[in-house]
Amino acid sequence: MADSLLKAQGLTLHYGGSQILRGVDVSAAKGQVTCVMGTNGVGKTSLLKALSGTHPRSGGSITLDGEAVEKSGAHALARKGVAYVPQGREIFPFLTVRENLETGFACLPKSEHHIPDEIFELFPILKDFLARRGGDLSGGQQQQLAIARALITRPKLLLLDEPTEGIQPNIIKQIGKVIEKLRERGDMAIILVEQFFDFAHALGDRFVVLERGAVKLTGGRDEIDAATLKEAVSV
Repeated sequence: MADSLLKAQGLTLHYGGSQILRGVDVSAAKGQVTCVMGTNGVGKTSLLKALSGTHPRSGGSITLDGEAVEKSGAHALARKGVAYVPQGREIFPFLTVRENLETGFACLPKSEHHIPDEIFELFPILKDFLARRGGDLSGGQQQQLAIARALITRPKLLLLDEPTEGIQPNIIKQIGKVIEKLRERGDMAIILVEQFFDFAHALGDRFVVLERGAVKLTGGRDEIDAATLKEAVSV
């Protein structure tokens, strides 16, 4: 595969006394989408939390751009170029769209405290709604805002957790096109956690299927056919 921007090896993670991740290996290369798949409760969101620093991993190693990543918090990892769009979006409902986007400035130097034009090229609707409160947007518009806010941080690694969940088909299609454009730029690695099989399969360059917190199947698009992948995901 292409040179990995991210290499995570042997990741373990606990919530209290419960072990959720059991020695997970995952890698992600610039210009590629790595899809993490599996049924509910297998550890997909926990994997993204470990990679983003929002929940500390118990063990294992992570390197980003060749540099070892300590068990840092989310803010430190955001400064290193990791952006996380969580399940449920977590935008600020009482802030305007502009203010939500500007929260992405927190991990950037002062000189970069501006919203790039590219954000509105990717998500034209946000330009029309800059003064509208985040909580007044539809679910699909909030999802676009959450991804846009992550992109404000100029990430090297973009982590997307179920971006199609609960949103209308036309916006699912738009989000798919945005992910394709970001991949084509070639300067970012993307890890996509997704239950919607057709969406994930259409976008994925590599696939990682989790089962009970461990890797059940992994490989590139040319190594795993759709039927094998579907069977692994659905069992």
